[in-house]
Amino acid sequence: MDDLYRAISDPTRRAILDELVERDGQTLFELCGRLTMKHGIGSSRQAISQHLEVLESAGLVIAKREGRCKFHWFNGEPLRAIAERWPAKR
Repeated sequence: MDDLYRAISDPTRRAILDELVERDGQTLFELCGRLTMKHGIGSSRQAISQHLEVLESAGLVIAKREGRCKFHWFNGEPLRAIAERWPAKR
């Protein structure tokens, strides 16, 4: 679970997750463009790729290679595990 907390602690990674929630199945190139246009994040493709690796390791992003392209999808299951660990009291 430490990987999960580390993954969501970074604002750039949270922006990547926001973009995947809004539009799943994006390539690295598409994500870089959207992060620059919508969030003003001018990180290199290599930096965004490293952020995606952290998110994949935490289980928050699922990636699938199709030919020369790699597509990324949001996976909310790890976040549900946090919510279930500390349910709200009523």
